[in-house]
Amino acid sequence: MPFPTDFLTERLQAERLRPEHVTEIHRMQADPEQMALLGGARTEAETSVYMEKNLRHWEEHGFGTWLLRERASGSVVGRAVLRHLLLEDIDEIEVGYGFHQAWWGRGLAQEITRACLGYARDPIGARSVVALTHPFNTRSHRVLERTGFRLEREIEQEGVRHCLFRTHSLWAAD
Repeated sequence: MPFPTDFLTERLQAERLRPEHVTEIHRMQADPEQMALLGGARTEAETSVYMEKNLRHWEEHGFGTWLLRERASGSVVGRAVLRHLLLEDIDEIEVGYGFHQAWWGRGLAQEITRACLGYARDPIGARSVVALTHPFNTRSHRVLERTGFRLEREIEQEGVRHCLFRTHSLWAAD
């Protein structure tokens, strides 16, 4: 099965990251509240680097980052990722998400995580998936636990302390 560039969940529309999304991605990354537990707000230059890296990932692997819209209104609500991540010299598949604060607490993170896990299983064929969170991001810890992840340990990635979560049971994540 080919990997979908765009897909729908019950409440979300996921669109493959495209260059024209740079303004929306920067709006998310410049928001200090949204980025407080994601490494801090980013400059336009840092957003440009993020865009280049994630657009290249799509070109090289055929999957990556999606801009998320609420299906009912078409409003941009966040982003999701399913991508390769070099972690302690091991190529892992990472799932991640970030939402504008107005959309927190609505179950959207669980919804998109479950969809991404389905794609990690088929067509990628991943045997396990990882997720990184800030040690104090207890809301994301709960999302990950509810979608089949377990805390493995704390690690340092790119000079930042993270909690490493992993799922081995992709078939139980549905």
